[in-house]
Order: sequence, then C-alpha cells, then structure tokens
Amino acid sequence: MKLSSKILPIFLISILISGCGRLYFVEPEELPTYTEPRYDNNEPIQLKVSKVEVISEFTPSFTRPNVEHLFPVSIEKTAKLWARDRLKAVDFSSPKVAQVIIKDASVTEEIEKSEQMFYKDRIKYRAKLVVAVKIIDTTNISQASTEVDAWRELAIPADTDIAEKEKYWNGMVKKLFDEFNTKMTSNIYKYLNVYVVNQPLTPTYY
Repeated sequence: MKLSSKILPIFLISILISGCGRLYFVEPEELPTYTEPRYDNNEPIQLKVSKVEVISEFTPSFTRPNVEHLFPVSIEKTAKLWARDRLKAVDFSSPKVAQVIIKDASVTEEIEKSEQMFYKDRIKYRAKLVVAVKIIDTTNISQASTEVDAWRELAIPADTDIAEKEKYWNGMVKKLFDEFNTKMTSNIYKYLNVYVVNQPLTPTYY
C-alpha cells in the first residue's frame, strides 16, 4: 500500500508534464516552396528545324555580389524550361537546327546605406537574363538570330527576413520572365519569321 501511494503522485506529475509539453509546443513554421514559372499554357512556336538545342554559357560564381544561387527558383533553369515550353521543332528532315543560348542568368545585390535618420538601409537586387535564339543551317553554315536582354530591379529593407526575401525574389523572377517571354516571342515572329510555321493572326511586333 505504501508503494502504491508513492507511485500515484509520480504518475500524476508525469501526466501534468506531458500535458504542458503538448500545450506549449509550437510546430516550427515551414517556409513556402516555389517552383520555376512555366509557359506551357502558351501555344508553342513551331519552327522549321529538325531539333531545338539549349546551350548555357552562364557559369555562376557563388560569391557576392552574385546571389542567384540563393534564390528559391533558378533563372537559368527557368530559361531552359521556357525553351522546352515555347519552341517546337516540326521539320525533322531539315538541316536547320534552333539553338537557345543562355548568355546571362545572374542576380547581383548591393547594400544602399540610408543617409537619413530613422530610415533603414536597403538591399538592391538586379536580375539579368540574356538569351539568343539562333537558326543554323548545318549544310552551308548560314544562320539567323535574335537576342533579348531583360532585367528587373528590386529594393527591400536590409533587415527583411528570409521568408519575405524569398517571396520577393520569386515575384522578381516571374516578372522577369513575363517580360522576356513577351519580347522573345515578338522577336522570333519579327526576325525569324521565315522559319516559323504558325504565324500569329495579328502582328505582335513592338
């Protein structure tokens, strides 16, 4: 009987401790996940070529001021996905090949010190995307090409937390590629139109 009276208080204390742990334990907040923007809902541009090759000439440095490797979505990868979504080879007997060359897919950051009292320092980001589309005839080495240089800038308070930064970065990349998609689509129809099967019903030139 004495043993039971000793075990009971210990058992009750254990329950109380367990209950308190469940009461005050808070699940860590998970950061949202982001994926590269896609353009497969747009009608693909049908090219009179045997294949579409994607070539990346961009090499990230992984050192500041370059910070593209910190972004939740990759500009370089998105450019490759854009080529897959938007360009389609439809003449498999043709000696012509379309090349999508990624020349730049970088993001740089710069600290802007505030010169006014009570104003926060800012971080300024600049994203740059340079892509060329070339049509090469392998039989006579002739070629035609067009190139788009797109960029976006973003400035946020220097003390912005990582969750908010990733939200801003993701939006920045989406706007960058919306601009690029519009410009490159227009350029292809304008400068490479003789190699395009499905011409737009209305001109898209700017």
